[in-house]
Amino acid sequence: MKLSSTPLLGCLAVLALACASVHAAPPPPPPTNVTVHYTDPKLFTETKRSAFAHPIDANGYLNPLKDYIAQRASRILAPGQRLDITVTDVDLAGEYEAWHGPKLSSVRIIKNRYPPRIDLDFTLYGADGKVLRQGSRTLRDMSFMDRAGISDNDLLRYEKPMIDRWLRQGPDKL
Repeated sequence: MKLSSTPLLGCLAVLALACASVHAAPPPPPPTNVTVHYTDPKLFTETKRSAFAHPIDANGYLNPLKDYIAQRASRILAPGQRLDITVTDVDLAGEYEAWHGPKLSSVRIIKNRYPPRIDLDFTLYGADGKVLRQGSRTLRDMSFMDRAGISDNDLLRYEKPMIDRWLRQGPDKL
Protein backbone atom coordinates (compact mmCIF):
# COMPACT_ATOMS: atom_id res chain seq x y z
CA MET A 1 0.00 0.00 0.00
CA LYS A 2 1.51 3.32 -1.06
CA LEU A 3 0.72 6.45 1.00
CA SER A 4 0.47 9.85 -0.61
CA SER A 5 2.69 12.61 0.75
CA THR A 6 0.19 15.31 -0.21
CA PRO A 7 -1.68 15.39 3.14
CA LEU A 8 1.62 15.54 5.02
CA LEU A 9 2.87 18.42 2.88
CA GLY A 10 -0.43 20.22 3.38
CA CYS A 11 -0.16 19.89 7.16
CA LEU A 12 3.41 21.17 7.10
CA ALA A 13 2.38 24.16 4.98
CA VAL A 14 -0.45 25.05 7.40
CA LEU A 15 1.90 24.70 10.37
CA ALA A 16 4.50 26.94 8.70
CA LEU A 17 1.87 29.62 7.99
CA ALA A 18 0.61 29.46 11.56
CA CYS A 19 4.13 29.89 12.92
CA ALA A 20 4.81 32.79 10.57
CA SER A 21 1.62 34.56 11.59
CA VAL A 22 2.49 34.25 15.29
CA HIS A 23 5.90 35.83 14.73
CA ALA A 24 4.50 38.50 12.44
CA ALA A 25 2.03 39.82 15.03
CA PRO A 26 2.97 43.40 15.91
CA PRO A 27 3.70 44.21 19.54
CA PRO A 28 0.91 45.99 21.41
CA PRO A 29 1.08 49.76 21.13
CA PRO A 30 2.57 51.53 24.14
CA PRO A 31 -0.03 52.90 26.53
CA THR A 32 -0.66 56.62 26.28
CA ASN A 33 -1.51 57.11 29.96
CA VAL A 34 1.88 55.94 31.33
CA THR A 35 5.33 57.26 30.56
CA VAL A 36 8.50 55.60 31.80
CA HIS A 37 11.83 57.38 31.63
CA TYR A 38 15.32 56.50 32.80
CA THR A 39 17.81 58.81 34.40
CA ASP A 40 21.32 58.15 33.10
CA PRO A 41 21.40 54.31 32.66
CA LYS A 42 25.21 54.37 32.44
CA LEU A 43 25.20 55.17 36.15
CA PHE A 44 22.79 52.38 37.12
CA THR A 45 24.14 49.80 39.54
CA GLU A 46 23.45 47.05 37.00
CA THR A 47 25.43 48.76 34.27
CA LYS A 48 28.41 49.49 36.51
CA ARG A 49 28.55 45.98 37.99
CA SER A 50 28.12 44.11 34.74
CA ALA A 51 30.73 46.26 32.99
CA PHE A 52 33.41 44.49 35.01
CA ALA A 53 32.17 41.06 33.92
CA HIS A 54 31.28 41.79 30.31
CA PRO A 55 29.90 44.68 28.27
CA ILE A 56 26.15 44.76 28.82
CA ASP A 57 23.67 45.89 26.22
CA ALA A 58 21.51 48.24 28.27
CA ASN A 59 18.74 47.94 25.70
CA GLY A 60 18.74 44.21 26.34
CA TYR A 61 16.94 44.79 29.64
CA LEU A 62 16.00 48.49 29.75
CA ASN A 63 13.61 48.53 26.79
CA PRO A 64 11.72 45.39 27.89
CA LEU A 65 11.60 46.71 31.47
CA LYS A 66 10.21 50.05 30.32
CA ASP A 67 7.57 48.35 28.16
CA TYR A 68 6.58 46.01 30.96
CA ILE A 69 6.19 48.77 33.55
CA ALA A 70 4.13 50.89 31.14
CA GLN A 71 1.82 48.03 30.11
CA ARG A 72 1.22 46.87 33.69
CA ALA A 73 0.79 50.36 35.15
CA SER A 74 -1.75 51.33 32.49
CA ARG A 75 -4.04 48.55 33.75
CA ILE A 76 -4.46 50.03 37.24
CA LEU A 77 -5.31 53.58 36.23
CA ALA A 78 -8.83 54.95 36.16
CA PRO A 79 -10.01 56.59 32.93
CA GLY A 80 -8.28 59.93 32.47
CA GLN A 81 -5.51 59.28 34.99
CA ARG A 82 -1.89 59.53 33.91
CA LEU A 83 1.26 58.15 35.53
CA ASP A 84 4.81 59.37 34.96
CA ILE A 85 7.60 57.11 36.22
CA THR A 86 11.30 57.91 36.26
CA VAL A 87 13.53 54.93 37.01
CA THR A 88 16.62 56.19 38.81
CA ASP A 89 18.48 52.90 39.37
CA VAL A 90 18.25 49.22 38.42
CA ASP A 91 20.07 46.27 39.93
CA LEU A 92 18.89 42.97 38.46
CA ALA A 93 18.78 39.84 40.58
CA GLY A 94 22.08 38.03 40.84
CA GLU A 95 25.69 39.06 40.59
CA TYR A 96 28.85 38.27 38.68
CA GLU A 97 31.32 36.49 40.94
CA ALA A 98 34.59 36.99 39.09
CA TRP A 99 36.57 35.25 41.83
CA HIS A 100 35.31 31.89 40.51
CA GLY A 101 37.73 32.25 37.63
CA PRO A 102 37.61 33.30 33.98
CA LYS A 103 35.16 30.58 32.93
CA LEU A 104 32.50 31.86 35.31
CA SER A 105 33.34 35.58 35.38
CA SER A 106 30.57 36.39 32.88
CA VAL A 107 27.95 34.09 34.44
CA ARG A 108 25.28 35.74 36.59
CA ILE A 109 25.05 33.87 39.88
CA ILE A 110 21.58 33.94 41.44
CA LYS A 111 21.59 33.78 45.25
CA ASN A 112 19.34 35.14 47.99
CA ARG A 113 21.97 37.71 48.89
CA TYR A 114 21.67 39.37 45.46
CA PRO A 115 18.02 40.53 45.34
CA PRO A 116 16.59 42.63 42.51
CA ARG A 117 16.14 46.34 43.16
CA ILE A 118 14.54 49.16 41.19
CA ASP A 119 14.52 52.76 42.45
CA LEU A 120 11.97 55.09 40.93
CA ASP A 121 10.10 58.36 41.27
CA PHE A 122 6.48 58.67 40.19
CA THR A 123 3.73 61.24 39.75
CA LEU A 124 0.08 60.26 39.37
CA TYR A 125 -2.20 62.81 37.71
CA GLY A 126 -5.97 62.88 37.85
CA ALA A 127 -8.24 63.35 34.87
CA ASP A 128 -8.21 67.10 35.60
CA GLY A 129 -4.38 67.20 35.41
CA LYS A 130 -3.89 67.76 39.14
CA VAL A 131 -1.27 65.76 41.00
CA LEU A 132 -2.97 63.02 43.03
CA ARG A 133 0.14 61.27 44.38
CA GLN A 134 3.87 61.47 43.98
CA GLY A 135 6.86 59.96 45.64
CA SER A 136 9.94 57.80 45.46
CA ARG A 137 10.05 54.06 45.89
CA THR A 138 12.72 51.43 46.26
CA LEU A 139 11.31 48.15 45.00
CA ARG A 140 13.24 45.23 46.45
CA ASP A 141 12.32 41.58 46.77
CA MET A 142 14.34 39.78 49.43
CA SER A 143 12.30 36.59 48.85
CA PHE A 144 12.66 36.58 45.07
CA MET A 145 13.95 33.02 44.98
CA ASP A 146 10.92 31.67 46.84
CA ARG A 147 8.42 32.73 44.19
CA ALA A 148 6.76 29.90 42.28
CA GLY A 149 5.91 29.98 38.60
CA ILE A 150 8.83 32.05 37.41
CA SER A 151 9.80 31.43 33.79
CA ASP A 152 13.42 30.46 33.25
CA ASN A 153 13.37 32.03 29.79
CA ASP A 154 12.66 35.59 30.88
CA LEU A 155 15.61 37.90 31.59
CA LEU A 156 13.40 39.94 33.93
CA ARG A 157 11.80 36.95 35.66
CA TYR A 158 12.66 38.23 39.15
CA GLU A 159 11.98 41.92 38.52
CA LYS A 160 8.52 41.60 36.95
CA PRO A 161 6.79 40.07 40.00
CA MET A 162 8.31 42.85 42.13
CA ILE A 163 6.83 45.49 39.82
CA ASP A 164 3.49 43.69 39.79
CA ARG A 165 3.33 43.63 43.61
CA TRP A 166 3.95 47.37 43.74
CA LEU A 167 1.30 48.14 41.13
CA ARG A 168 -1.23 45.68 42.59
CA GLN A 169 -1.67 48.10 45.52
CA GLY A 170 -3.56 50.34 43.13
CA PRO A 171 -3.12 53.99 42.31
CA ASP A 172 -4.25 55.12 45.77
CA LYS A 173 -1.34 53.34 47.48
CA LEU A 174 1.50 53.62 44.98
